[in-house]
Amino acid sequence: MSKHVRELLAVKEAMRVAAETMPEGQKLVAQFKTEEGESTGPPLHLPANVTPEQLQLLLNQLLEQNDDPMPYSFYVDEVEIRKNLWDDRKDKSTEDTITIVYQPQAIFRVRAVTRCTSTLTGHTEAVLSVSFSPDGSQLATGSGDTTVRVWDLNTETPQFTLKGHTGWVLSIAWAPDGRTLASGSMDNTVRLWDPKTGKQMGNGLKGHTKWITSMAWEPYHLNSKANRLASSSKDGTVRVWDTTLRKNVFTISQHTAAVTCVKWGGEGLIYTASQDKTIKVWNSNGMLVKTLQGHGHWVNTLALSTDFVLRTGPFDHTGRRHGTEEEAKAAALKRYQQFKGKNHERLVSGSDDFTMFFWEPETSKKPLTRMTGHQKLVNHVCFSPDGRYVASASFDNSVKLWDGQTGKFLGNLRGHVGAVYQVVWSSDSRMLASCSKDTTLKIWDIKKLKIKHDLPGHLDEVFALDWSPGGDKMASGSKDKTMRIYRH
Repeated sequence: MSKHVRELLAVKEAMRVAAETMPEGQKLVAQFKTEEGESTGPPLHLPANVTPEQLQLLLNQLLEQNDDPMPYSFYVDEVEIRKNLWDDRKDKSTEDTITIVYQPQAIFRVRAVTRCTSTLTGHTEAVLSVSFSPDGSQLATGSGDTTVRVWDLNTETPQFTLKGHTGWVLSIAWAPDGRTLASGSMDNTVRLWDPKTGKQMGNGLKGHTKWITSMAWEPYHLNSKANRLASSSKDGTVRVWDTTLRKNVFTISQHTAAVTCVKWGGEGLIYTASQDKTIKVWNSNGMLVKTLQGHGHWVNTLALSTDFVLRTGPFDHTGRRHGTEEEAKAAALKRYQQFKGKNHERLVSGSDDFTMFFWEPETSKKPLTRMTGHQKLVNHVCFSPDGRYVASASFDNSVKLWDGQTGKFLGNLRGHVGAVYQVVWSSDSRMLASCSKDTTLKIWDIKKLKIKHDLPGHLDEVFALDWSPGGDKMASGSKDKTMRIYRH
């Protein structure tokens, strides 16, 4: 008899005894349902104090997954069951049949990064941006010293120094096939690089009249040539470039102030946030679809529920490579469709007005909810890879956690003693990392809403952070001019 079957029998026996010995008012009739509302199995008589672990074993039996059990999260009335069914429910009535909605968690587990394996020097000014390639095989950094650097992750040494910019490099963005690296600078140009050779691809893309604030590539499943890039600027415009022909395809210029952030969504929509307090939604030809209004101050940051699956394109957590462009495009489309299911792409915006808004731009220009609680400006927001959570980083020294389906507040992550600049998720959505003005990084356990690891070491503010798509490495960039790599 396998270990799992023994566990299952023991749990069933324990639940039978608990149900028999519990007072009548503390027994429940429960029905498992999928997110789409389809019933799984018959209604079950359960003890009110049944735990998520016990529900998991029962559900795996109902789904006949005993040989290959899957991890699940459980919700009643959109509230996650963390302790037990009775304690976590708002209404304590036992009269009706309650519905338990289940969602699969990531099958693989990311181990927490706990130690710094390298402190990499080379930049001569602050490191402002850090980004792993879509397959996690390379790492790039942008700095105030006007250079971009590509690092060899096997030896943890510098691979290439990319020179061409004449101003601070404020942002970097990998093409979804990993074959091109874009950098945006205070010199008003976007430059393209071959990360395998370190050579610049043609001249800089010129047209913006002020510095580049953000960049986004067209998703791979929509364009497997990976040759369209959007750049936003302090000049109030967004330009979409053909990176093969190195020309401006079209310019979006309806914002009345600096554009702070651009995202290119999985349905082909382009989202732009601006200091004019609005978010605008455009189609992939540059036509305005709708304007999202509500913020009372600058909009600083945007996050899409699809960000992770779009970032990694055809690459899953194993980093597997595909033989042809057609295979890779099919894999990227399949990953995107599986992730999205019947849901719409969701958007969260964070602002200098201390609030965030939760949108479903495909269906409405009205926000689903306003997310309040931060005491200072919201600097960064980020959806978990599974789309189930949103984390927000604020200058009020806190990170807050929200429900990624509804925008409801879930909890505070407190521990930083300085402004929090950025948050990143582990690829299994079980952990979150944050970097701060207080010189530290922190790894948070999402289930417990507590610090899992404190990672000091930088000598000054930590501006940038990224966790590799495979989950095995993390990198941070600091005002102390160094980049640090962490592993478990």
